[in-house]
Amino acid sequence: MSDEHDIHSDPCAGNAAPYVLGALTEEEHTAFRRHLQSCAVCREEVASLQSVAATLPAVAPAASAPAELRERIMSTVRAEAREPELARRPGAARERRRPARSGWFALAGAAAAIAAVIVAISLGSGGSGTRVIQAQVLAPSASAQVALTGNRAELRIAGMPQTQPGRVYEVWVKRGGAPQPTNALFTVTSAGNATVGVPGSVAGVQEVLVSSEPAGGSSSPTRPPVIVARLG
Repeated sequence: MSDEHDIHSDPCAGNAAPYVLGALTEEEHTAFRRHLQSCAVCREEVASLQSVAATLPAVAPAASAPAELRERIMSTVRAEAREPELARRPGAARERRRPARSGWFALAGAAAAIAAVIVAISLGSGGSGTRVIQAQVLAPSASAQVALTGNRAELRIAGMPQTQPGRVYEVWVKRGGAPQPTNALFTVTSAGNATVGVPGSVAGVQEVLVSSEPAGGSSSPTRPPVIVARLG
């Protein structure tokens, strides 16, 4: 997990991958969400990593991975994400050994580590298949459904309109009371399609919602939901 220096002095340094995995502390998560509002580079990196993470939750239902395994893989995530910064420092040992890798390769390494974390958490659990729930969608001609596999959920969206400039779609979960934000921020393709993993376990979640929010996300909804999926 990012240390205090990283999140406060250099919020770009290696925080995107832990943010996508939900591995930041509450203080780090809040600080990085604020940082995303003004940093297009980190928003792009988060979106790229989320696209990797979103394809994997349905592989198998979630199960607890050993803490040691998760921390070992998270160390790889952080190291991959920080490598370009370390290579740019004058006199860095890494720079003497070999040229710095491009940002694309660093991103690919972090994405691979994210995939490893998700697969490690998913493997070894049993399951009773996938249940599909149709969601209510405000936009005409659009559709959405939630695929539930164990305690994991994936949103599958079609025909949604593009968000306005400077806005993204944000996923919320509701267990009672006000909807709670997730770190799942996304846009749709030109055809209005998207596949988005709902972060974390949905055990006890009553509704999954989607609303249009300012780029970087919001801590509470600023607009009514355009998608509502009732899980129970």
